[in-house]
Amino acid sequence: MHQPNHLTNHLTMNPSLELIDIGVNLMHRRFHADREAVILRAQAAGVKTQIITGTSLESSIAAAAYAAERPELYATAGVHPHGAQEVSDLAQLRLRLRELVTQPKVVAIGETGLDFNRDFSPREIQEDVFNAQLELACELHLPLFLHERDAHQRLLEILDRFGKQLPPAVVHCFTGTRAELEAYLERDYYIGITGWICDERHGSHLAELVQFIPADRLMIETDAPFLTPRDLRPKPRGGRNEPAFLPHVLKKVAASLNQSVEQVAAASITTTKRFFRL
Repeated sequence: MHQPNHLTNHLTMNPSLELIDIGVNLMHRRFHADREAVILRAQAAGVKTQIITGTSLESSIAAAAYAAERPELYATAGVHPHGAQEVSDLAQLRLRLRELVTQPKVVAIGETGLDFNRDFSPREIQEDVFNAQLELACELHLPLFLHERDAHQRLLEILDRFGKQLPPAVVHCFTGTRAELEAYLERDYYIGITGWICDERHGSHLAELVQFIPADRLMIETDAPFLTPRDLRPKPRGGRNEPAFLPHVLKKVAASLNQSVEQVAAASITTTKRFFRL
């Protein structure tokens, strides 16, 4: 398949490295027209594995079905805090998620957490839906794919209630402060870094903070179609992010760590495979 020039050659990868994008909203409507081409472009860029993010019951079901047909894809299953108010029955939510996570290609519960920045769902409802997913993750000992915006302290208060029952958790798309990072690392959480690190307006602090993330706690992701790296050149048409741009994020992380791309990639791949049990 022809690959448009604006989507290629962002970074020449060592062919022995097979990157894993831990967070791709591949079922999003912005990928409806060319989803298969997006996967092919990612593979050509060295991103051999993608984990599709489930953000609602509907998208989680679609992600699980799509991943089941393709060896290079996996999925998470969960309800994002933005859509928490759409959940009318917590018992039914747990039942449907339980059915989904029995599928071998579903590797984590999430995206779940709290978002007090936009408050698209009332905070009390966000917490109820979050707790329901945490209870299931603890029961089944499945990894957690966490979302947090302007809710750090409350998120920790809820997570801490579960103590040692809590399974491994990754704070997806970390954009916080050093104090917040240290709080997560003290609890042995994993950290996902996106193209936010490439934004000189809002993400420049991440270039310093990644130095404090142990190699066995660091993973990389695009969060496509969102969070297109601001310094990507040439800019993609329509501004849409793609998993093919993960090497660009990797390059920025490696430069921030003063390490080789290969070294950071190898560590991230090992960490990701262990966390998601791939």
